[in-house]
Amino acid sequence: MATKRDYYEVLGVAKDATTEQIKAAYRKLALKYHPDRNPDNKEAEEKFKEAAEAYQTISDTEKRKRYDQFGHNAESMGGMGGAGNMDMNDIFENFGDIFGDLFGGGNARSSRRRANAGPEPKRGHDLYKDVSISLKDSYLGLKHEVNYYHYTSCATCSGKGTKAGTSAHQCKSCNGAGQVTYRQGFFMYTQPCTACNGQGYTIPSPCASCKGHSRVQQYETFSVTIPAGIYNDAELRIAGKGDAGVYSGPAGDLFLRIHVMPDKKFKRENDDLVCNLTLTYPQLVLGCQLEIESIDGIKLAIKIPKGCQVDEKIVVAGKGFSKLRSTVHGNLVVIAQCHVPKKLSPEAKKALSDYSAIIGTDPSDSDSSIVSFFKKFLG
Repeated sequence: MATKRDYYEVLGVAKDATTEQIKAAYRKLALKYHPDRNPDNKEAEEKFKEAAEAYQTISDTEKRKRYDQFGHNAESMGGMGGAGNMDMNDIFENFGDIFGDLFGGGNARSSRRRANAGPEPKRGHDLYKDVSISLKDSYLGLKHEVNYYHYTSCATCSGKGTKAGTSAHQCKSCNGAGQVTYRQGFFMYTQPCTACNGQGYTIPSPCASCKGHSRVQQYETFSVTIPAGIYNDAELRIAGKGDAGVYSGPAGDLFLRIHVMPDKKFKRENDDLVCNLTLTYPQLVLGCQLEIESIDGIKLAIKIPKGCQVDEKIVVAGKGFSKLRSTVHGNLVVIAQCHVPKKLSPEAKKALSDYSAIIGTDPSDSDSSIVSFFKKFLG
């Protein structure tokens, strides 16, 4: 009996070769000694088998460890699974994916692995729906009614796609592979099986309700809670409300994309509710207490400090938006503005002129503003 060559020598790789290097070396040898390239060549066939045996061992992490420690003696200890007794079909079955794109073996192998007697369950698609709400709704939260079409599992056949008492059959033309392989001289090629349309199975007696598809399209309405504090462009995931899975596969999810519409009086900055408050000049100068109405219709008392400046922010703590997944709230921020009348009565005009004479015409009380030179009031 001839002495077995070292597996690393057979493949032409170093003992510290990576898995990818081992795979590439085997692929090269498999291509060189493949029976289609070497018809009726016994020596090439033996080298083809020898390369397969070496690859089967040192491409597997555990087998490689045992081989590195005990050499070929590891086979007698069990668990090595040498390829020496494998015929050519066994080699194609186990290693066809290494060179399948050149000879067609890889596709056939993966198809055989997938072969089964019926449809494979698949997850349904996720669905997306846009929802527009007001700023007030995002502040308070709301119940929203969702209406949409989606696929649901067929109630008649319970998602099986077959009539009661029947089942799907493995395709006899491709033996469940979904594709057939043809050999033309040097080359092999595959194409989808026409008998089963590449499915690998046939349904002789399809369900009358779903026509064998296992699901039907329906219009559904349900209510969902949009939480207080929801922000613009947020997505709400509703598990299991997407399309039903195919042949009893899990359902997809429904995602609601929230669009918060602008409000005329209020806006959102982070978790703060912001608004402008127009005050008279005396109110800004003398200060005052007044009542305002927030976005939710609740009236709040606020205090305007003496000498309040335009654009000064008055903060009402805890009256802003809810922070999602928290009990904390942002603030209500009121920005002071000054009302400047365009028309004055003679009495108001005289009073304002008298006031100007009293306080002077130089408003600057810091070095940060430019200096103006008063000439006269316009008439």
